[in-house]
Amino acid sequence: MSINTDIIVVGGGIVGATFALQLAASDLRMVVVDRKPPEVTSLDGEFDHRVYALTPTNMAMLEGLDVFQPQDRERLTLIRAMEIFGDKQAKLTFSAREINRNELAVMIEHRLLARRLAEKLAVASNVQYLDPSAPKSLSAGADAVSLALEDGTKIEAALVVGADGAKSWVRDESGFSSSEKDYEQIALVANFQCEKNHDQVARQWFSDGGILAWLPLHENIISIVWSLSAARAEELYKLPAEEFCRAVAVGGTNTLGVMHLVSAVARFPLSSLRSDRLVGSRVALIGDAAHVIHPLAGQGLNLGLRDAATLAHVLCERAKPENVGDVAVLRRYERARKEGIAAMYLATDGLQGLFAMDSAIAVGLRNGGMRFVDNAPWLKKRLMRHAIG
Repeated sequence: MSINTDIIVVGGGIVGATFALQLAASDLRMVVVDRKPPEVTSLDGEFDHRVYALTPTNMAMLEGLDVFQPQDRERLTLIRAMEIFGDKQAKLTFSAREINRNELAVMIEHRLLARRLAEKLAVASNVQYLDPSAPKSLSAGADAVSLALEDGTKIEAALVVGADGAKSWVRDESGFSSSEKDYEQIALVANFQCEKNHDQVARQWFSDGGILAWLPLHENIISIVWSLSAARAEELYKLPAEEFCRAVAVGGTNTLGVMHLVSAVARFPLSSLRSDRLVGSRVALIGDAAHVIHPLAGQGLNLGLRDAATLAHVLCERAKPENVGDVAVLRRYERARKEGIAAMYLATDGLQGLFAMDSAIAVGLRNGGMRFVDNAPWLKKRLMRHAIG
């Protein structure tokens, strides 16, 4: 089978699907190639332990695409404030009210977002979904790019977009180099029912023993992300459920009282990645294919969604003679995203390194820095406005 289209999107996850949906109302034809079918799992039952804290800007973008249904509001939680604790009684607080906003972020489950995006793309007349389909070879010429699939299908287009994750086949096949860093940490992720209500406050504890984040879900349900040394994470992972619950409660200074597991405990290794380029000859990278950062700030998906929105905007706003795969067009996307990606990478990598050190100088710097920011309202407001955008 041979297919001719305008854009090939390799990877149909949340970032790839969002990018395609951004262009669903355009005259551009798209083929989405994914190794697995779109996620349409049931939304009944307990909360998914895979959750995201989306910025108001990204939520507004998704709402503008009419992604959500009225009943979804019951499964969304606004984060109205954040409390961040150091390891020497330092504390930093942020409140949406300080910048006259209703929320700092919105908590959403992976399966809810993935399902709604899949449902919207299923009725998009200019999107063809090929799944499960595995790419075999990619070749770019002066006027087109050709993608061959393992089942023999050949697709020709003006542009291929790599949205295929940290182990991006598109990035490697296009000859992009990347730098990776293994943090030698594992993140433990799970959901808990707590004795006390979280009051829509996200909480995070930084120490030389790890970084523990409590993220509010429905009423007294929270999701945790605990970044720890690999050895310590394995110890905690093997604990009986009751003992693990106590460890999580103690790690958060028993702020929400007794805690009970309401999901499985998942674990994943932590590393970072930066591609040396975002674009090449008729290719562009978005999401984890282009960058992976430490989860301590919860900004990984937010960066990817901004990639998707920016690339879609650049393609739609190109001058009429320009082709979507023209290098001049793609470099506009790269210029628009490069600074923001670099800043977030450096911030998360720097904080991780600072809190991984146990020297007296590092302890003083991180706790002193938190106290300084907390006592500088102008700086706090600037940081919050930057973060929610």
